[in-house]
Formats: sequence, structure tokens, C-alpha cells
Amino acid sequence: MSTFSLALTIGGMAAVTFGVRFALFALGERVRFTPRVRRALGHVPVAVLTAITVPLVLLPDGTHWELSWRNPWLAGMLVTAAVSLRARSLLPAIGAGMLVYLGWRWLLG
Repeated sequence: MSTFSLALTIGGMAAVTFGVRFALFALGERVRFTPRVRRALGHVPVAVLTAITVPLVLLPDGTHWELSWRNPWLAGMLVTAAVSLRARSLLPAIGAGMLVYLGWRWLLG
């Protein structure tokens, strides 16, 4: 991909993202969402985070499944999930997951 087409792609994504967000802010109070839509929108951050992280964790090289104990991404994710469920707080969960991930990488060399 050429530098120009990459810049054009990034610029287009930025314009679309800005346009969608600006439209919602510009319309402000004139847009009313039903309670069902508001409840559904509450799940968007979790869905986006899952869509970003799960392929990275389960396919660390981008092509092959890695579901073994030698996968530091998987170890960190499992600890993050366990701490998150137990502590009900995101910061300790992320910290614990990062510590396990970094420790796992260090141990595996």
C-alpha cells in the first residue's frame, strides 16, 4: 500500500468517525433514544473491546490458534478476567493481567 493511499484511508476513517460523533453532538437533545436502544448502547464498549482483544489473544501470530500454556496473551487474559470478576474493578484487573503477561514472557524467554 502506498503512502498516499494509506494517508487517504486514515483520513477517510477520521472523517467518518468525526462525522458520526459530530452529528450526535450537534443534534444534542433533539435525538431521543428508546430505553431499549440506550440499554443496547451500554454494551457497545464491551463488544468493541472483545472484538479487538480476542483475536489478539487466541491468534497471537495472526494465523494460528495458540491455546496452550505457552501463550502469555492467554495467561494474562485469564488472570484479567478472574481478577475483574472477583474485584469488580478494572484497574486492578488490568494491572494483574499485565503483570502475568510480562512475567510469562520473561519466564518463557
